[in-house]
This record gives sequence, C-alpha cells and structure tokens, in this order.
Amino acid sequence: MKTLPDLSFETRCGPGVIGIDEVGRGPWAGPVVAAAVMLEGVLPEGVNDSKLLSARRRAALHDTIRAQALVGVGEATVEEIEQLNISQATALAMRRAVEALGVKPSFALIDGNRIPGGLPCPAEAIVRGDALCASIAAASVIAKVTRDRAMAALALEHPGYGWERNVGYGTAQHRAALLELGVTAHHRRTFKPIHKMLYEEQALTH
Repeated sequence: MKTLPDLSFETRCGPGVIGIDEVGRGPWAGPVVAAAVMLEGVLPEGVNDSKLLSARRRAALHDTIRAQALVGVGEATVEEIEQLNISQATALAMRRAVEALGVKPSFALIDGNRIPGGLPCPAEAIVRGDALCASIAAASVIAKVTRDRAMAALALEHPGYGWERNVGYGTAQHRAALLELGVTAHHRRTFKPIHKMLYEEQALTH
C-alpha cells in the first residue's frame, strides 16, 4: 500500500525548511504558478501530491494548509514565459513564491531535478518530491488550486476554450476553439502548437 508524503525530509533538514512546487509548465495558455510552504512540524491530514487528489479534496486541503502553515505564492506571466522560456519563468515563479513567504527559510526542498538560481538559502531537488515530501506535496496543492482558480476566472472572460476544465492544456476542445475563435493574449505564442497556428494564419494572409 502506498504511503502518503511525510516529514522525514523536513526533520532531517531542521527548522525553517520549505517545500516548493509549481504547476503550469505544459499548458498552452495562462501563467506558471509556484508555491512555497513551511510546515514547521505540522502535517496536514491527507496531504498528498495534488495530481492524486480530487478537486474537492484539493480545495479543502488548500484551506487547511493556509490555516496551518506559512504559505507563499508566485507566478510568472505569459509575457515572462515568452521572454524567458518556460524553464526560466518557472524558476522566477519559484523565487517569487519564496519572497512572498516574508521570512528567510533555512533550506528549500524542491520538486523535480533542478534547483532555481537566486534562492536565499541552500536547496535540494527531489524527483517525485510531491509524492514523498509533505511540504512539497502541500506546495503542489497550493499551486494547483491557485492556478486552477485563476484559469476558471479567465474562462469567464474568454468563453469557449474550456479553461474552467482544461486549465489551459491542449485538449481537443481547446484546439477546436483556437481554430474557431483564434489566439488570445493569454496564449503562449512561443509554444509549438500556438506558434504553428499563428504561422499558418500569417501564411494564409500573405
């Protein structure tokens, strides 16, 4: 039976440790969002990798984590993704999440295999960290819920793309809506499917 993420990494690192995770590297539209969470020995009940939780469970955990832990959220806009590339924009969102905590952490545990530059503390990257480390799992929940809500709000401004359901990912509905409605200011124009669509449109008009 699979066990839930625990505090073993945090205990090894000592007080003041944070977990960092991001969501939104792959979508065709919307920002990339990162969260930093300092649990300080508190283990929110049922905390897990956000991808393994239902939307209702994520929403409940989001509120629990915010009530029990120190939380910082940062994002990089579509414009910044275009200017920097998605990897650098993700690192920027992570740095902003740490800054938003309002305190200097002693150590950072980061989901994945890369450590963003410019952090104010030493750090360790943990592959599948959101399934192993409680503070990273908590950060994954905060980042996921925050971005999903932002995309649902954008869906009200730009109906038809299905962002309230696909949160900007390249689903069949999203692709069909792009063909019918065109590209918005919230689409990542450097991403291959969007770039290809714009290039084909430009070719047709010349």
